[in-house]
Amino acid sequence: MMGLFATGVTVLTTRDRDGRFYGLTANAVSSLSLDPPLVLICVDRKAETFPHFLDSKSFVVNILAAGQQEISTRFAKSGGDKFSDLPYRIGYHGNPVLDGVLGHLECRIVETFEGGDHVIHVGEVLHADAVGGLPLLFFQGRYREVADS
Repeated sequence: MMGLFATGVTVLTTRDRDGRFYGLTANAVSSLSLDPPLVLICVDRKAETFPHFLDSKSFVVNILAAGQQEISTRFAKSGGDKFSDLPYRIGYHGNPVLDGVLGHLECRIVETFEGGDHVIHVGEVLHADAVGGLPLLFFQGRYREVADS
């Protein structure tokens, strides 16, 4: 039933204790509060990246643009160097910010809650930037794009 709920597509990036970068594709991302600015992300406990959010206590929400399906697919798979040959820069808090995204939010984890087979992290937005454009969407098990009218 939740497949009927269209979502934006993001890549959440973080790092481990040794500074190695990790990331995963996620659509369980939501605005939580404007004052203070808070977002929530839901991370599967089985995800390779799962423990590194707890290590770094920070993350970046990279909001994917139309045409970035390959990036989403790359970060949806386990294993391998997902950042190889992918342009990015290091954000203000040491996590990767992907080039060409619609925008990004750099967050510090302020709360963590249990959520079944997922963990819910609440992130305080410490820095954000937007470039603009059209989003990549996910609906009924497929990537979609908004028609520019």
